[in-house]
Amino acid sequence: MTGTKRLLALMCSSILALTTLAALAATEEQPVPQTARQAVLEMFFSKTPGTFEKHLPQATRSALQKASATSGAPMFSGFSALTGQLSAHGQQIQTFEAGTTLVLIEDQQTHSKFEITVERDDLRGDEDEIELGFHSSKEGQSQTAGAKFRLNLTMKQEGGAWQLNEVSVAVGVSLTDPDFLKAMTKKMTPATMSTTSIPNSASTPSALTAMGGVNENAAVAGVRTINTAEVSYAASFPAAGFTCTLPDLGGMGSGGGSSEHQAMLLDPRLASGRKNGYVFALSGCGGTPVSKYSVTAAPADPGSGTRAFCSDESGVIRFSADGKASSCLAAGRPLQ
Repeated sequence: MTGTKRLLALMCSSILALTTLAALAATEEQPVPQTARQAVLEMFFSKTPGTFEKHLPQATRSALQKASATSGAPMFSGFSALTGQLSAHGQQIQTFEAGTTLVLIEDQQTHSKFEITVERDDLRGDEDEIELGFHSSKEGQSQTAGAKFRLNLTMKQEGGAWQLNEVSVAVGVSLTDPDFLKAMTKKMTPATMSTTSIPNSASTPSALTAMGGVNENAAVAGVRTINTAEVSYAASFPAAGFTCTLPDLGGMGSGGGSSEHQAMLLDPRLASGRKNGYVFALSGCGGTPVSKYSVTAAPADPGSGTRAFCSDESGVIRFSADGKASSCLAAGRPLQ
């Protein structure tokens, strides 16, 4: 009888052990659900074609398919090549699924860094609101002049996957921020000018300096806009890469769909090459697909501004005090 009890106890123990192992195996086979943050990273940094569209709502995907059929080119097809484009320019990219940093892009050659941070991540049921901040620095010095850029993403679950449902952008400046005050002081410092041949008070050095300062700020903003447009263009048309033709980045308001010669990324005035007293130009393109370019902004006349500005695929903006685009390209100093 005692032997029978021992046998029954052994059988029960074995069954319990097998049941436990089966439960553990079933648990291990269940994939961990993707978070909204992981979906954002996959959406923008995956090298697999079609991943960007995968995280768009079904209604948006249907509209994009119709638009692609009309224009003859798949919209957003180049987002899967974004990481490859950045890496080709010597930039190191790191993504983080946890912590305050989402993306870190570093360029060892220029000692510059671009960081996307998670300022807020509010998960409520099947909806997650993620607020992202953008920070740029060179040699440890901020390049945003106190401005705060925020991108708000509203992610919703659809069919068991996270979809990008809403996007909003906000830009703010604290008028007491030390970086903003430093940048404002530098930009408002009167330039050395000759006072000869000035006919009236409307053309006094202070008036010209003020106007030149406004134009210079607009020129810097224009260079930044062109840099952003070039990255979007290369991502949309990976076979072409960057463009060396400024009108290729324009085309807004002309009708039709987006194409290599009408990317609809710049307003008509900037795409024409002249805006706010400055002349903008692209040059120095090389590679197939094009992997490098240079953009310059030079004053159209002495009254438009005193400095020339330039940049390239690194995104770092430099300037030349003599107002010449060639000087900026050859030996421009980084804009602080």
